[in-house]
Amino acid sequence: MNIAILSRNKNLYSTRRLIEAAEKRGHNVVLLDHMKCVLVIEAGRPHIYFNGKEVKDINAVIPRIGASATFYGSAVVRQFEMMKIFTAVESQALVRSRDKLRSLQILARAGLGIPKTGFASSPKDKDIDNVIQSVGGAPCVVKLLEGTQGIGVILADNQKAAKSVLEAFMKLKANMLVQEFIKEAGGADLRVFVVDGQVVGSMKRQAKAGEFRSNLHRGGSAKVITLTPEERATAIKAAKKLGLGIAGVDLLQSKRGPLVMEVNSSPGLEGIEGATGIDIAGKIIEYVERNEFNKPGE
Repeated sequence: MNIAILSRNKNLYSTRRLIEAAEKRGHNVVLLDHMKCVLVIEAGRPHIYFNGKEVKDINAVIPRIGASATFYGSAVVRQFEMMKIFTAVESQALVRSRDKLRSLQILARAGLGIPKTGFASSPKDKDIDNVIQSVGGAPCVVKLLEGTQGIGVILADNQKAAKSVLEAFMKLKANMLVQEFIKEAGGADLRVFVVDGQVVGSMKRQAKAGEFRSNLHRGGSAKVITLTPEERATAIKAAKKLGLGIAGVDLLQSKRGPLVMEVNSSPGLEGIEGATGIDIAGKIIEYVERNEFNKPGE
């Protein structure tokens, strides 16, 4: 099978591991920088050029699209779908998961637990006060909608600080969410890796001292964890509701059960493989193999 991996950097751990796992199983791998792909949209014959050559004979695509490249990257994935080539992450699911507000609305509508979340665009004092109080008041968490890896996430300890952060972001015309602070989580969260509707690995990430963000990129630590049945079911349902065949579901352990904090459509492999010792890249390739002949609709 010929597998195309959409990635901007062949040296990234996740990209290297996917190439290794595919080649180990006898597949040919083509690495395509999605931002350098040229799309030709033509009735009856959609096609793609890369480095001046038409991309042909691809059986499946594994997108590794960064947040900053969502718009063009999803268009490239959509083009492969129009060419009736299986994509491990579908374009619509990619776009849906990257919109934090929309994804939370979808998860809440499905009955999944999420941190209480407020959203407002008005800079009026009354509206700012209302959105803070709607999530239980301070302390609360303010998140930029476009942030990744813990960037643009601020813990406001009191009402005054929360109001100041919101006012500053609003002056910059930045879109943000306000969420309740789950104190009992203790600066930790669960990363649950879901592939093709099954949990293939899970870890608990703990923030370093003095930090509330548990991202490994910000110095957090990780260890393998055994999920409760409820946590497992929540992660699987979250990935399914967003339409993701591959997902990193981030859960908070709260007094009222697991809460979905975020669902990542291009989850990194280094942390989860390092913590669990599981060949997650191999699980992804097996998923692609199972779906080689499952052609998407137009």
